[in-house]
Amino acid sequence: MIYFVPTPIGNLKDISHRSIEILNQVDLILAEDTRTTGRLLKEYDISTDLKSFHIHNEHSQLEQVINRLKQGDKIALVSDAGTPGISDPGFLLSREARREGIPVNCLPGATACIPALVNSGLPSDKFHFEGFLPHKKGKLTRLKYLSSLENTFIIYASPHRVIKTIQQLIEHCGEERPASLSRELTKLHEETIRGSLKEILVALEEKSTIKGEIVVVVAGNKM
Repeated sequence: MIYFVPTPIGNLKDISHRSIEILNQVDLILAEDTRTTGRLLKEYDISTDLKSFHIHNEHSQLEQVINRLKQGDKIALVSDAGTPGISDPGFLLSREARREGIPVNCLPGATACIPALVNSGLPSDKFHFEGFLPHKKGKLTRLKYLSSLENTFIIYASPHRVIKTIQQLIEHCGEERPASLSRELTKLHEETIRGSLKEILVALEEKSTIKGEIVVVVAGNKM
């Protein structure tokens, strides 16, 4: 059995009792960053063995993990924050486990896109989740596509790329398109900026530094 276990996106209290129970019971925890996960395990006095499993080694580690699962080991996969497989490693392991007839169980839990969407005040009955945009090749093509959507769409952005991303959204969607930007969700300095894309850009440019992973929510083009 492989468990996909969501972990808090900021506040360590945002973890379910069941997640703690599973992390205690499994034979091995696969972690995107063992140092980050180690702090979470220490907080809840969990002593399960940890092993690194991330975007740079998941291909090389996959066969070994599948073999352990076939032998009857119970393994949990966690990312640094949020739900594994959502803009984080997990898809390859889930697919291979299914192919091998190994049960896959994903627990419900934290993900940054949903609180950011609800906080935005934009229509949330239907929405498109894009995740991280390509850094170079294909980025403008994706932005052109997103700008044409009638429903709200959500993208993730890193602090050092977010101003450029907002500028490019303005180029494709127009500076008056309603939007919302959330950062440091569930943490002490959580912030959500609402307004037009232009207003959000101005607010970002006034900051001396921008910290934290960022979620940008943009209204569809029918608004």
